[in-house]
Amino acid sequence: MSKYFYSESAPVAPVELEQVRTIAISRRANKVTTEDFATPLAGSGSRAFFESLPNQLKAKDLNKFLELVTQARRAGLPFHMMMGAHLIKVGLNPIVIDLMKRGIVTGISFNGAGVIHDLELAYFGGTSESVEKGINDGTFGMARETAELFNAAVSYASKLAAGLGYGAGKFILKEKAPNSSQSILAVAAKLKLPATIHVAIGADIVAQNPGFSGSMIGELSHYDFKILCAVLQKADQGGVVANIGSISLLPEVFLKALTVSRNLNKKTKTKTGEIITANFDMIPSYRPSQNVVLRPTMKTGLGFDFSGHHEIMIPLLAWGLKGKLSKNAVSKPSSKTSPKK
Repeated sequence: MSKYFYSESAPVAPVELEQVRTIAISRRANKVTTEDFATPLAGSGSRAFFESLPNQLKAKDLNKFLELVTQARRAGLPFHMMMGAHLIKVGLNPIVIDLMKRGIVTGISFNGAGVIHDLELAYFGGTSESVEKGINDGTFGMARETAELFNAAVSYASKLAAGLGYGAGKFILKEKAPNSSQSILAVAAKLKLPATIHVAIGADIVAQNPGFSGSMIGELSHYDFKILCAVLQKADQGGVVANIGSISLLPEVFLKALTVSRNLNKKTKTKTGEIITANFDMIPSYRPSQNVVLRPTMKTGLGFDFSGHHEIMIPLLAWGLKGKLSKNAVSKPSSKTSPKK
């Protein structure tokens, strides 16, 4: 279809992205570099700190959440983290990677921006540009290397017959990106942990660039949705899911995936509804509160809501978990979720 009509008298043709002016990523100033990354803390000393907190309000909730994650992992149940890309942009890759390597975090989910920032950091050691500057001269999101890398990762994932999360991680490893050890997706692929990407087409800068394949990305993202459904089938039996910094997309995806998991579990007469959820964000928001914290745990299970800056709250969470869970005290999930189709 060559034209889209608002009306018969006013035809509007789609723009040709091949005519877009791209820029070299070396021309772009990055707000975040690997030199700004956080450093994981050892667990020693954390127990005394958390026990010193008052048994009131959010301090009480945080200690309860830490205990529930500990119980879930010792029972071999998942602790799955859903994250907006802001977590990457404030330098928290090493914190998440450390938790994955220790067997505390068993899987991750991102929106489409998560792939973009993870790829840029893996290859260029920096990410996050000035929107204010780029929107005025038409260069926002137009770094050609970023689009080319993203398109190559999508193509590779499609050839692998895998989801976008696993495929992008394997692509980073295959290409031996200079900072692959700091890539959440690459480490997840290396550890064979479920990594799912949920793309809203048109919401990410790569959709502005030539070579973007909406059909291919849609298929890969839908496959990742089905992987998340499988993860939640196990998580709904006493496992834990945390949403960190996604105020709309991932809470909506989570609610639908949880519905699918409960539908399928009901057919096999598997006991469900025991999921533990938490939302971590800078301010309370409607959809995370409803779709992550309240609705899934309305009858059974338990939901928590924590407010605070990610660059403080997530290292604090990780420190507390490591104080409770040593590497040999963590059980592997009793069922595997294969990344392959």
